[in-house]
Amino acid sequence: MRGGVLVRAGEAERLTRDPGSVITLLADAPHTGNVLTSNRSLLKAGSPGAPPHFHERSDEILFMLGGELEVLLGEEIVTLNQGDLLIVPPYMPHAFAPAPGTDADVLFLFTPGPARFEYYRLLDRFHAGQATAEDIKAAQEQYDNHHLLSAPQWTDRHRQTV
Repeated sequence: MRGGVLVRAGEAERLTRDPGSVITLLADAPHTGNVLTSNRSLLKAGSPGAPPHFHERSDEILFMLGGELEVLLGEEIVTLNQGDLLIVPPYMPHAFAPAPGTDADVLFLFTPGPARFEYYRLLDRFHAGQATAEDIKAAQEQYDNHHLLSAPQWTDRHRQTV
């Protein structure tokens, strides 16, 4: 039987090497009995966000704490605002970035919870020049984060770096 999980704001690990975002690691799968993984991301205006991808083993839940977020959901682009909730099922292509001229503060939950904190740390190393795009591509299966080769309705609107 697992106990409760309490993460104090001041004790959560913050990843800050990406000039376009701050990722706060809240609860990873090993701490939740693999029920969920959670992080909070502040995506700053102009951030490219996350490129088109999908997950095979998890639903991804986005809850908007503030700002506006554009999301590719399948083939449609929707805008999320403060208080909105979106659940993206496995295999559904999606991407996200702040709406033009705005920040987006988002709580992310993955359930069931694959361990993902090392994936976020890999992204942080990428932004510090200590990992490559090839390292990220090589980790897709391990972290259940599968990048799509093409999603023109998104990439024409938001340019990606990974």
